[in-house]
Amino acid sequence: MSNSLQRPMFGWFQIIRLGLIQACLGAVVVVTTSTLNRIMVVELALPALLPGFLVAWHYAVQMVRPRMGFGADKGQRSTPWMMGGMGILGVGGVMAAWATVWMATQPLYGALLAVLAFSLIGLGVSACGTSLLALMAKRVPEARRAPAATTVWLMMIVGFAVTAGVVGKLIDPYSPQVLLQVSAGLSLLTACTTALCLWGLEKDGGTPLNPTETVGTERLQKQSFKEAFQEVWSDPAARTFTVFVFMSMLAYSAQDLILEPFAGAVHGFTPGQTTQLSGWHHMGVLIGMLAVAAAGSRWVAGRLGSVQAWMVGGCLFSALASVGLVQSAMTALWPLQANVVFLGVANGAFSIAAIATMMRLAGEGGPGREGTRMGLWGAAQAAAFGLGGLLGTAASDLAHALLGEQSTAYAAVFGLQALMFAVAAAVALRLRAKSTHSQPAPAEQAVHFQGQEWLKGGSSS
Repeated sequence: MSNSLQRPMFGWFQIIRLGLIQACLGAVVVVTTSTLNRIMVVELALPALLPGFLVAWHYAVQMVRPRMGFGADKGQRSTPWMMGGMGILGVGGVMAAWATVWMATQPLYGALLAVLAFSLIGLGVSACGTSLLALMAKRVPEARRAPAATTVWLMMIVGFAVTAGVVGKLIDPYSPQVLLQVSAGLSLLTACTTALCLWGLEKDGGTPLNPTETVGTERLQKQSFKEAFQEVWSDPAARTFTVFVFMSMLAYSAQDLILEPFAGAVHGFTPGQTTQLSGWHHMGVLIGMLAVAAAGSRWVAGRLGSVQAWMVGGCLFSALASVGLVQSAMTALWPLQANVVFLGVANGAFSIAAIATMMRLAGEGGPGREGTRMGLWGAAQAAAFGLGGLLGTAASDLAHALLGEQSTAYAAVFGLQALMFAVAAAVALRLRAKSTHSQPAPAEQAVHFQGQEWLKGGSSS
């Protein structure tokens, strides 16, 4: 097939625009999951279980991601879903702030409104985030996927940090009116920025560029979501990668809520020192992300190992670092800070490698299924993050109740985390073996065959 029939791939300008959209998404989410969390617990003296439930609920709502991705596939454009998702997310963010203010006088009604608000937040994140990843899978060249994934995720992290800092200053001293004004301003700013970034991004639309794609599009348009989902789930590589995403992200998220309490309870760190420790972990994650981006760049061209090798290795080294945390729970002489940095590097390496692999696998199921496949893996990640915090804290409480002694209890939890990372590495190895001997997916074979028949018919007429 000639290059003239290929839809143009994204360059760095387009990738940065997608990164800005991801940063906008993160900006709204970080206010609802951290700032409002603190206001509910501190200023309003509400039970910490309430914001914990709301955050878990917004992850639960993200089980609709496959359906959102299917909608983008069906419409053959990601732009309406990203813009619509950002709009819904913005409305949910303002509604969440309003619900928080209402809780001060009517806790029950405020909490009910908050459930609705966090439902909208989950829907908005699902629509925008899934469509963004699907568009990257379609339009980012393979050689640029790891650096592109790193760029987009770093921009999201910057969005987290900048928004948290700016909003924190704007609402200090806290007042309900200021909170509502800042929330509304943020939602309006992110919606306008997203619209600007999306302007002309898919200017060629979803118009099929060749006969084979035309036949494939017509077949996919007739499918229901159930049929499309069953087709994706029937792919062994898609199922295996779903298990990998769930296990690796479950282990990754399980450590978030127990690392700082562990450092304080076992090693005697002050609150400031535990915050710094968390910062060291994030620095390690950044180093790991940049390392994978460098390994996947065209200048290195695989000499530092393949993306798949970084994914497997990242999980194995994460397991090893978790074993180090087990050791640190047993002896005070263990270099905890260095261990946490090592854990962060390993975490960052496997997570970016997994995103690059996700983009590759999304396109291997044939054209027109990228959104559905991305939605499946996004739902697995959301389920893992929703369960991870709960599992980490619950396992810690259970270990304390059964074992009684803090060091042994935390060692047991970190040991469980190491086991999950090891299982994820084993699953990634299976995925690598399958992809080495993979055959075209049934849908792709059908599209290719029908396209050949169409061309034969056209040439004989």
